Amino acid sequence: MTGLDAFALYTGLNGLLLIALSFNVVRHRQRSKVGIGIGTDADLERACRVQGNAVEYIPMALIILGGLALTNAPTLLIHGLGIALTLGRGLHAWGLSSSAGTSMGRVVGTLLSWISIVAGSGFLIWTAVS
Repeated sequence: MTGLDAFALYTGLNGLLLIALSFNVVRHRQRSKVGIGIGTDADLERACRVQGNAVEYIPMALIILGGLALTNAPTLLIHGLGIALTLGRGLHAWGLSSSAGTSMGRVVGTLLSWISIVAGSGFLIWTAVS
């Protein structure tokens, strides 16, 4: 598997995760009959934030993975960061969906996502200036 193949894999997996989170928002909207906004439904608000948080982090992380693939970074690095991102986003979504506050899934998911972004960014910067 090449770096571009690895990038494609994690782009596809995270795309499916975003669709699943979006479907959850639609499900809550239909149940609560709220077309725009969140009304007064706390479950809909949580579902919207879970999806919104994924939308805030996944695109930048995938741009970084794509940059790594284009600069011929080691495929193992792309897999490591892609796994951290995908697992992190899944854990975060699960942790935030199942808890009103802090949960282990939310904390670990955030850390894995941040590690993926920071490590990938650092590698790209190092590659650019060396």
